[in-house]
Order: sequence, then structure tokens, then C-alpha cells
Amino acid sequence: MEILACPIDKHFPLDVFEISSKEGIISEGAIFCSECSRFYPIIDEIPIMLPDELRDKNQDMDFLKKYKDKLPDKVVNNGSPWHL
Repeated sequence: MEILACPIDKHFPLDVFEISSKEGIISEGAIFCSECSRFYPIIDEIPIMLPDELRDKNQDMDFLKKYKDKLPDKVVNNGSPWHL
């Protein structure tokens, strides 16, 4: 995780929020860029770090709805080009 940078503004380090993990590997969670306030979901151990035009709006919204009680407000309400 320490080598990842935001695809929008190249900022690092990024904030990581773990929802679930297995054997020390985050299986579900979120990566958040404090510079541009975007979040990137971690789904099935894979960080999905795409620029806005390549993001799947439905996937982002489903992820935020599913984990809104487990993620910080800055991720849920401000971390996506689409808001809940």
C-alpha cells in the first residue's frame, strides 16, 4: 500500500481504511486521497484505482451503501464523484 499513489493527482501516501482482512491482507476496504478527496474501493483484495471517467458508478455506489457505517464520513460523503 505504501507504494500506491492517487491516479488523479499522484499524491501519496494515501489513507487506508480496512473493513475486513484475512491473514494480514485487506480483503475489503477503501483507499482515500486527502489531496483530491477521492476514494478507491478495495474489493476481493484488489484496489480499484481508476480515474473518474473509467470508474463504474454502480459499483462505487453499491460499495458505499454496503459499507457506509464502517467507513469515515469523508469517504462516504465526499470521496466519490457520485454521492449517496
